[in-house]
Amino acid sequence: MKNHENCFLCRYCLPEWQALIETKASIHQYKKGESIFKAGEALSGFYFIHEGHVKIHKRWKNNRDLIIKFAGAGNVLGHRGLSGQKHPVSATALGKVTLCFVDAEFFATTLRVNHELAYQMVLFFASELQKTEQSMSNMVQMDVKSRIALALLDISEVFGSDKEGFINSSLSKQDIASYAGTTYESLFKTLNDWKEEGIVTLSEKKIKIIGADVFKRLTVE
Repeated sequence: MKNHENCFLCRYCLPEWQALIETKASIHQYKKGESIFKAGEALSGFYFIHEGHVKIHKRWKNNRDLIIKFAGAGNVLGHRGLSGQKHPVSATALGKVTLCFVDAEFFATTLRVNHELAYQMVLFFASELQKTEQSMSNMVQMDVKSRIALALLDISEVFGSDKEGFINSSLSKQDIASYAGTTYESLFKTLNDWKEEGIVTLSEKKIKIIGADVFKRLTVE
């Protein structure tokens, strides 16, 4: 495995450790809809995304699927199961995904030897905790439209935009609704209202944010 600029593990390890990573890490590829791991499965190791996007999700009340976050190149997967040794969430590929996998024992050894990697993991965990706390606060304090606006801004940041300005993802409306913590029906109505107001443009499954300033106001009010 060659050093990959998008790999969190490779980026922060000592140069002399790279050869050992070559022998210990394995590259995996997934197609859209394929499961990387499922909630309740035993933690066997950690995944480092090289390319592609993954949704992190779990079953909620009434058997609804709640999307916790979208992860892309440079992100780590599997870390949420570190303390309990079981994955509390599921990870599913949203398209073609390439990642490397290392077993938990080797990763623990790597952290002890590579101090910069250990430090970056601490920062990563702190960021994840902050985002989780903010998400919980948003669920309680924000109304549906504000949550949808924030979700679309987040998705746009993660996936980027195509040359026409549409969010560059093939996410279903159900996935967007799940990420915003609302229903498909509420999302559908809100998007159509915003289309009439000229805040978004809709083209088949694609969404273009026109009124980004309106969205930002919605997320802070």
